Order: sequence, then C-alpha cells, then structure tokens
Amino acid sequence: MNARNDLLWDKLELRHPLPTDGYALNQLVAASPPLDTNSVYCNLLQCQHFADTSVAALLNGKLVGFISAYCPPSDSETLFVWQVVVSEQLRGSGLAKRMLNWLIEQPATEHAQRLTTSITPDNRASWALFESFARDCGAIPVKSMLFESQRHFAGAHADEYLLQIAPLPNRPGKPMALHLDDLRGSLRSSNRRWLG
Repeated sequence: MNARNDLLWDKLELRHPLPTDGYALNQLVAASPPLDTNSVYCNLLQCQHFADTSVAALLNGKLVGFISAYCPPSDSETLFVWQVVVSEQLRGSGLAKRMLNWLIEQPATEHAQRLTTSITPDNRASWALFESFARDCGAIPVKSMLFESQRHFAGAHADEYLLQIAPLPNRPGKPMALHLDDLRGSLRSSNRRWLG
C-alpha cells in the first residue's frame, strides 16, 4: 500500500447506503460508462430496500463508490452483486475490492456461503476484480452462461456470464468438496432456469 492510498483510506467512509444516496448513485453510474444506468427511482429503491446488503463509499462526504447487492429470496446462502461502480479518479486504487471485503463481513451477509455476479465478456475490469477477490479468499470461481445476447436481449446487449465464488472467508467450516457440489448443483439449476 502506498502513502497516497494510506491517506485515502484514512478519509474514506464505508457504510450501508441511505435513500438520500440514490440521486448521487444515479449520477455516479451515469458518469461511468459502460455501466447500465437506471432511473433515479430505481437507485432510491436500491439504497432503501437493499441497504443491508449494499455498500456506499464516501470520500469527504462525496459518494465515490457503490456496490449494489442482495440475497435472492430463494437462496439466502448466495450474495448476488448486481453492480459495482467506482468514480473515475479512484479506479485502480483497490476501492472496489475494499468494498467487497467490507460487504461480506456485514451481519446481513454473514450467512452467504458464495458470492455471484454477472459480467459481460468484454468487461475486463470486472473479471479482474472478481478473479482477484476469489484468489484472496482462497475460493474457486466458476463461470457459466446466464443470459444470452440473442435469446434474452434480442441482440441489444452482450452475453452475461454468471461468476460464482465459493467459499467466502470466515464462514462456518464447510469442506471444499461440498462447496464444489453446491456450485455444480446451482449451475445445473441455473442453466435450467435461465436457458431452458
């Protein structure tokens, strides 16, 4: 860690989002192409309904990073990361991984055994982030098709691959073989659900 980052982390606040962060989140995403933008109303709901499983990063009171995540209603052992955004001036600083690590240690995510996210093939920054996160966790990343460009987006959006990372650190002991069985089973059911 260099001195610049040490000073940065001293001034950085990580916390769960508040509804008042919704507009700033909308503006941060809009300034971060190629991320998909949502309405301000959607961002307000993210900051309210998914606050316990999301994280806002503030520097000198300004929103500079955000992770939207949730546990699917049918799978409390999975934390699905919907979107990661970091302001342009802080990209490459390690903020995204810092937010991920903070998030998996929160009470609302402590039962999650695995983290999942969807990534387009050309999003090198996201692949690098989540593969590095998996290495740091000593976890196994498993990639599978989630949504196909032609089949699900009528060709208007790139394929979305599902990346699953398990086991997450600091969870009750579960043998690696069981995590692999869980991943294989969820891949089979995901393929049936999404591609069948």
